[in-house]
Amino acid sequence: MTILVDAPLWPAHGRLWAHLVSDDNLEELHTFARANDLPARAFDLDHYDVPEEIIPRLVVNGAHPVGSKELVRRLIASGLRVRGRDRRR
Repeated sequence: MTILVDAPLWPAHGRLWAHLVSDDNLEELHTFARANDLPARAFDLDHYDVPEEIIPRLVVNGAHPVGSKELVRRLIASGLRVRGRDRRR
């Protein structure tokens, strides 16, 4: 089981954002998020949106930095990926 974080490439609200995922299960992801004080509202069905400035803390606490393509590949392989067309509208 691994927690992954990609590079902060997505601008919103005056900052850059990254994605935090588990390559195994959502409970592991939620446990890691709670331990790192991420708000529940940051969760978006299969990932947490995380601001650029907290990524170093997440990595120190065990998240593995990966490229965006690797993150998506591993999320799909885990069976946890929620496709865009299946998201809230």
